[in-house]
Amino acid sequence: MLFNSYVFIAFFLPVALAGFFASARLGRASAAAWLVMASLVFYAWWNPAFLPILIASILINYGMSEIVAKSGHRPALQSALLALAVGLNLLALFYYKYFFEVAKFLTQGVGFEVHADPILLPLGISFFTFTQIGYLIDVKQGVAKERGFLNYVLFVTFFPHLIAGPILHHREMMPQFAEKLTYRFSLINFSVGLTIFVMGLFKKTVLADPLGGDITAGFNMPGDLSFFGAWWVAIRYSMQLYFDFSGYSDMAIGLACMFNVRFPLNFNSPFKSQNIIEYWQRWHMTLTRYLNQYLYNPMALAVVRWRSEHGFGTKRANQKTLGGFLSMTALPTLMTMALIGLWHGAGFQFLLFGLLHGVYLTINHAVRIFRGAAPENPSPRAARLSRILNIAATYIAVVVGLVLFRSRSLEGAITMYQSMLGLHGFAFSIGKAEIIWVLVLATIIWGCPNVQQIMGKFGPALTKVEAFSKRLPLIWRADASWACAVGVMLAISLMAMGGTSEFMYFQF
Repeated sequence: MLFNSYVFIAFFLPVALAGFFASARLGRASAAAWLVMASLVFYAWWNPAFLPILIASILINYGMSEIVAKSGHRPALQSALLALAVGLNLLALFYYKYFFEVAKFLTQGVGFEVHADPILLPLGISFFTFTQIGYLIDVKQGVAKERGFLNYVLFVTFFPHLIAGPILHHREMMPQFAEKLTYRFSLINFSVGLTIFVMGLFKKTVLADPLGGDITAGFNMPGDLSFFGAWWVAIRYSMQLYFDFSGYSDMAIGLACMFNVRFPLNFNSPFKSQNIIEYWQRWHMTLTRYLNQYLYNPMALAVVRWRSEHGFGTKRANQKTLGGFLSMTALPTLMTMALIGLWHGAGFQFLLFGLLHGVYLTINHAVRIFRGAAPENPSPRAARLSRILNIAATYIAVVVGLVLFRSRSLEGAITMYQSMLGLHGFAFSIGKAEIIWVLVLATIIWGCPNVQQIMGKFGPALTKVEAFSKRLPLIWRADASWACAVGVMLAISLMAMGGTSEFMYFQF
């Protein structure tokens, strides 16, 4: 079931909300059970065949988490059990996401015959798998409280995050479901949540979806594009993905807010970033947080321990040596970003996408570590120019990387890059209306506050955002003018849903 569908908006959401607050009168367990059932219906609506996979994953992971918790008095055994549980999750992820692609590569590229039919990817498997791996690790570390089965199932299946994130931590969600106020209908939370949901729906249906047709054609036939055509397609795709993912993230936060629950922020105007490090702190924020916590930091710590044991320095000054920088910064960065690339897909283009961003980040870190101190107190004009140039350079780097992200194959990406270099001509055939529309979108991206800044006074997300620098009448208030504005946005969004499409991150 899609958030941007009539059945969700007109039927599922009202029933889920009414049932949750009505069943809460019978007790928290009843409300939690209702929400679990509603979430399972939501998941099964897309394809009922996926539901047994989700249920099996939940049962196995919960059982393993209890075994891991009870083996705390034997650390070696506990670590082995955790490794087994994580391995089972990764094995399932490999089978559904990568087995067919690997078999195809072995057959076509290596000549080693491996018969495999295409495997239908269960919806949201990456998200609910990573969520449960994080829970297993938290159980071993003793930070996952309230480990009852119903609580666990609610944590995994709560429908606003089930399909495409954000990736949640048990310790930040379950205390909210333990609070009495969560089970009492709040008009202000409903109003805030509905406003955020409508804004997200508007981004998806009105801003993102109409960009799709020409983009698909361009990436299907990249060799037919000129220099200007290729860059135009790549820029339009960056904006389509931006508003699509931003819209989904807003809708997820808005839905949770209606249930008196706050999610961590997953999207915070990443195209306003002044460098790639900042970009990954603003784009898919919970994925970045997750991999930093469970992969990058342990890997970096292991490198530091190895260097210490072998007599190499581990202080800040040692990072300024070539060996120290490569081992303590570049290596964990490149490995983490390679995994981010593979998380998004099995093709070589996804691996290269991750590695490219790993190189971006490594260069960014190198500049920070090896460059001297920046000039103090630059003039306002110089600071503003520097900020604009940094944002532009970061955006261009992101657009170049997104070619790998969007292309159907590595060959297609290479052909697109050739077109972007002008190897297929320089013809200019972009319509005036298209240019105006992209300029409108650019104004929204770089010149307007984001939804969290508009709604920030009410704290709809767990993460705080910086205030918007310009004073515009865009701060939400519970009054008639905003109610009318949201109503108009909802009406336009509903009329634009005739060509309803799934969210781009559903495929991951």
